[in-house]
Amino acid sequence: MTVGRAYGLAEALLGESLPRRWEHTKGVAACAQRLGPLFGDRSEVLEAAAVLHDVGYAPPLVVTGFHPLDGARHLRSLDAVDDRVVRLVANHSFALLEAEERGLRAELADAFPLLDDPLLVDALVYCDMTTTPDGGRTTSEERVAEILGRYGKDSVVGRFIRRAAPEIHESVGRVRAAANELGVVL
Repeated sequence: MTVGRAYGLAEALLGESLPRRWEHTKGVAACAQRLGPLFGDRSEVLEAAAVLHDVGYAPPLVVTGFHPLDGARHLRSLDAVDDRVVRLVANHSFALLEAEERGLRAELADAFPLLDDPLLVDALVYCDMTTTPDGGRTTSEERVAEILGRYGKDSVVGRFIRRAAPEIHESVGRVRAAANELGVVL
């Protein structure tokens, strides 16, 4: 699937039914475009994953209620989506930790193993966790606080994000370091 087709699919699934989620998605994708120089021929994989990372929120795709798993299952069913994109979507932003909170860790890990490309995995975390729900830029600290405020600290998402926060901030730091080393402006 080309990046252009990924945009079309994500907009069709999110644009009308979840317009704020679509704004977030566009912001995450814009961030991925800025990081493109870090990834060369893998930059399209990152951008496609950024565009598709939240499609599992789309009402027609909700099966488990866990958007990384629901989205990845749908993308895999399309056959035209690169397996790296599917696995990035399934595992974005430390989804395995949230899957554990939901009793879905084995199901996610077995069906969609974590991609063996640590900087690419970190880059999707960076893009997602430095983008506001409305598509603006933010820090990972502010984004974690926003998620906690939206869901509550004792919710499934709240418990997950508190556990994942140190790893999220470390991922963001690694991407910033890699960008600085290559002179990529974030």
